[in-house]
Amino acid sequence: MKAEESITRPIRIGISMCLLGEKVRFDSGHKKDRFITDTLGRFFEFVPACPELEVGMGVPREPVRLVGSPEHPRMVGVKSETDWTEIMNKYSVEKAKVLINAGLSGFIFKSDSPSCGMERVRVYTEAGMPSKNGRGLFANVFMKELPLIPVEEEGRLNDNKIRENFIVRVFSYHRFRELIAGKFSLGALVQFHTVHKYLLLAHSPKHYEALGRLVASGKRFTKDELIEKYGSMLMEGLAVKSNSKKNVNVLHHIIGFLRDQLTMLEKEDLIQTINDYHRELVPLIVPITLIRHYVKKYDIAYIKNQVYLTPHPKELMLRNHV
Repeated sequence: MKAEESITRPIRIGISMCLLGEKVRFDSGHKKDRFITDTLGRFFEFVPACPELEVGMGVPREPVRLVGSPEHPRMVGVKSETDWTEIMNKYSVEKAKVLINAGLSGFIFKSDSPSCGMERVRVYTEAGMPSKNGRGLFANVFMKELPLIPVEEEGRLNDNKIRENFIVRVFSYHRFRELIAGKFSLGALVQFHTVHKYLLLAHSPKHYEALGRLVASGKRFTKDELIEKYGSMLMEGLAVKSNSKKNVNVLHHIIGFLRDQLTMLEKEDLIQTINDYHRELVPLIVPITLIRHYVKKYDIAYIKNQVYLTPHPKELMLRNHV
């Protein structure tokens, strides 16, 4: 199963408006990110938000910063010390309610922003000393109100592993939403869990096993309970980053389904390619491509349907890095 084959509705991603090139920053500028607009924009429908503009600060405007406790900071004007905290917090709660109904499958925040930064945002003491241990007021409310939705900052997406993990979670969450929106049943959930087996194993074997036990005892729960429990555990497991050791384990599991079909030379070639990946001589896409070839050649239905083989569009080239 390819990621795009199981998707019928647009994948909607919330995003800080300035990252799309909109001139909404305090200095009338923007922070357009070409990877987001030119690459991700081919696959996602963006739902922009600019908290500081939307609470009425205007453009251009006095810059604001966070002051006080990192756990409960205040948002104040840098020069005037106008306190925007109550207005921003109220807006954030109301905006989160709107976004719940917007069908989001992810959110990309602007880093370092006192409203949108999701981590390491500067918080100043009353004496004016900064420490980078805060979170933007809007991002903080959003992440608390919508804890299952994958979130990232544009700066962190420059890291290949973080980028791939985020995209995997976005597509997986969207597929889960599609499952819920359709004719949900325990049988449909079993099928969903089955085709996500190797993807989950590549991230967190512990979560895969726990989800298996949940599905096996699914009749004990109401529909809503089952959806809530499975969705929460699914996204928690996929948030665990994959690595070469876990991927090699999955690849060898898959070989087990091909063992009786492969010739000796094919088997040796595949094992050598997996070893080369483990030694970081080739990227993950190389053994995956070879496996997809053999799965198609020998028509191995169980493996053919595994999301792990194509969890996101190949055009994103997320598995092309050593």
